[in-house]
Amino acid sequence: MPRLSTRGPRLSRTLLTGGLLLTLITAISFPAPSGWAASGPFADFAGAWSGTGTLRPSGGQAERIRCNATYRQRGSSEHQIDLQLRCASDSYNFDLVGEFSADDNNQISGRWTERSRNVGGTAVGNARGERLQLHIESSGFAATLVMLTRTRRQSVNIDSQGGGQTIKASITLSRN
Repeated sequence: MPRLSTRGPRLSRTLLTGGLLLTLITAISFPAPSGWAASGPFADFAGAWSGTGTLRPSGGQAERIRCNATYRQRGSSEHQIDLQLRCASDSYNFDLVGEFSADDNNQISGRWTERSRNVGGTAVGNARGERLQLHIESSGFAATLVMLTRTRRQSVNIDSQGGGQTIKASITLSRN
């Protein structure tokens, strides 16, 4: 009886293993197509949000505040977003609109306008994971805004100074 060579199957297994290893190395070494890229810092923002919080003016009583926000992504990017935010308490209200963009390093820049007071300015900051931090300012006004977004919930903390007054706000929004 003729002897069967085991060289053929062994060579096939070696080629198969080598081919799988080469495929794995190729997948790790080369960047994924742009459709597979990590999402931008505004990925979870789009849509309508509403909620309540607390407004604390310096030297005054804390007040409940109610807010509605709408975020609209610009273009097909999760790196650009437009914002409209309206909030009101018994003695204070604001109507804010803004346009914000993030670069590839999640550094954020933008412009904002508070429509009821006809004042506006710039915003700069960064995003890291679920946390977004912005410094916003105009002549005579500055604020730090820290936002945490987790799926359908956003917590927003604002610490502002301007016109001789400091105001702190803590707001929790839920996606409608």
